[in-house]
Amino acid sequence: MTRCPSGRPFTFIDVALTLTGLSDPALAGFDDIIDVRSPAEYAEDHLPGAINLPVLDDAERARVGTIYKQVSPFDARKIGGALVAANAARHVAGPLADRDGSWRGLVYCWRGGQRSGSFTTILSQIGWRVDRVEGGYKAWRALVVDRVQNRPVPAPVIVLDGNTGSAKTAILNRLAARGWQVIDLEGLANHRGSLFGARAGGQPGQKRFEGRLALALEALDPARPVLVEAESSRIGALTVPKAMWQAICAAPRLRLEVPVAARAAFTAATYDDMVVDPARVEAILATLAPMHPAERIADWQAALAARDWRGLACGLLRDHYDPRYLKHRLRYAEREKAVVALDDLRDLDTVTGRVEAELARLA
Repeated sequence: MTRCPSGRPFTFIDVALTLTGLSDPALAGFDDIIDVRSPAEYAEDHLPGAINLPVLDDAERARVGTIYKQVSPFDARKIGGALVAANAARHVAGPLADRDGSWRGLVYCWRGGQRSGSFTTILSQIGWRVDRVEGGYKAWRALVVDRVQNRPVPAPVIVLDGNTGSAKTAILNRLAARGWQVIDLEGLANHRGSLFGARAGGQPGQKRFEGRLALALEALDPARPVLVEAESSRIGALTVPKAMWQAICAAPRLRLEVPVAARAAFTAATYDDMVVDPARVEAILATLAPMHPAERIADWQAALAARDWRGLACGLLRDHYDPRYLKHRLRYAEREKAVVALDDLRDLDTVTGRVEAELARLA
């Protein structure tokens, strides 16, 4: 038995929260969600909004694990307990120093509850109201996997199709601003879905991507259609999960038909990160050499050397992307329900209005 800040005695009770869904209202009742796993575990994936206060860092976790296997579980727990206590003290004196007596925290670790249970005990002895997640991160991950792999997309899907450079992502963003439900898969994956599609910061891991997608799916209104961009089964290094991929394959499609010159102009203007890094473009062109005649590669390299970004984009779209996109699109020809022909992409607000009118007819 110990005493709370008011002086009244209390007995510590280990309260475990069982998650019932990704949008469990109980998660909103805490001031902080604390992930006590190592920084590497946290970086791979974590509960939305969680802060990382590791009770064992990466090196310490590896050390304790080695002792557990090579020496004994008792020695591992003894050394681990000392490390956990020292790290917990630093967190209480550091990141948690400004929390007052009304603060309420939710703590989780990987699964078993040893790390989260230890930290929860220390915080509760101080007098804070602290719960822990039953089953830890693994319980959250199971909900994510079930959502993105096993359960259907909860709203009717419409796919916005069109050759590379047709401004599909930009149009979807404008449609979202106009109130349409949109899932931006490329945004969730932090990648534009092509050889030149890498973005600053790199892609999240597969688990983090799936967690982001699961939350987006949970937020959908089932009574309204959701718009997604036509994608392959992979976006950069990430795989589109089964439920989303099946929905994309089965959904009706609205295709944008835009001349290659207009798409090249749009691409040259929007891939500005390539303009400032010609060496990166040169390296990507080198990977295309086995797929194209030497003369074509030489033409692209000449356009790069001249910094003719529009000409380079035009050549790549016409001779590399369009033939491959056509082959992909023909698989879903029977799903195409409408075509919006556009002369150019200079006025995206007007373009979006035309697309919206056709979507309203399809929906």
